[in-house]
Amino acid sequence: MAAEEASRSSPRSRREPKGRAPREDKYSVLLPTYNERENLPLIVWLLVKSFSESGFNYEIIIIDDGSPDGTRDVAEQLEKIYGSDRILLRPREKKLGLGTAYIHGMKHATGNYIIIMDADLSHHPKFIPEFIRKQKEGNFDIVSGTRYRGNGGVYGWDLKRKIISRVANFITQILLRPGASDLTGSFRLYRKEVLQKLIGKCISKGYVFQMEMIVRARQLNYTIGEVPISFVDRVYGESKLGGNEIVSFLKGLLTLFATT
Repeated sequence: MAAEEASRSSPRSRREPKGRAPREDKYSVLLPTYNERENLPLIVWLLVKSFSESGFNYEIIIIDDGSPDGTRDVAEQLEKIYGSDRILLRPREKKLGLGTAYIHGMKHATGNYIIIMDADLSHHPKFIPEFIRKQKEGNFDIVSGTRYRGNGGVYGWDLKRKIISRVANFITQILLRPGASDLTGSFRLYRKEVLQKLIGKCISKGYVFQMEMIVRARQLNYTIGEVPISFVDRVYGESKLGGNEIVSFLKGLLTLFATT
C-alpha cells in the first residue's frame, strides 16, 4: 500500500532526543456517547480487559452529550468502579457534533496517542493491540480499521445498507483517491498532535467528518496504516444513519471533490 511504503521514507522522524529516556506511550480512548446506557458498561469492560491483557497504558474518556436515557449516570458509576485514573467522564450539556466531541475529549487526554471508536459495540476493542502493533511497525501517523481489506467485514447489516456502504466507498475512492480503503469508518488510532491538526483543518460534520479526516491527512502527507476489522451492527439502541445523513454525505463528498 502506498501509504505504508511512504512511511518508510518519511522525513518526519519522531525519535526521542539523544540522552533522554523514551516516554512510555499512553493511549487515550475517546468515547462520544448519546443514548448508550445499555452499551456503555459492556464496551468499557471490553476495553479494560483488552488493555489489561496487552499491558498498554491507557485511559478512557467518555464524552456524553446530554443523553436523556441516563448514560451519564451509568458513566459516573463506571468511573467509581474502575477509578478516575482510568475512566474520565467529561460530559457536555447537549449534542454539539462529533468533531467538537473529539476536541473536548482531547483537552482532558493525557496520552500521546488517541483512539477513536464507537460506543455501541460495533467496534471490538480486541483489535486495539493490532492497531498499536501496526503503528509501531510502520511508525504511522494514523492507523485505521478497514472493513474492505483482508479478512475485514460487516455483520448484522441488511443487504440495502451493505450496498449503500459499498457504493459510497467506491464513489469516494474514485473521486478522492484517499490512499485508504475505508474512509467512512470511525475506528482509528492517531498521534495526538496529528489528530489535533486534522480537526483544525476539517469543516465537515456528521458522517462526512471521518472521510474528510483521511482526505486532509493525505494532503498533509501523514502516513496511514490499515488493520482489517469486523464491524458488527449495534445490538442495543437505534442506528443514527438515516436519509438526512445520506444526503449530507453526498453533499459533503461533492464539496471535498471540489476543494481538495
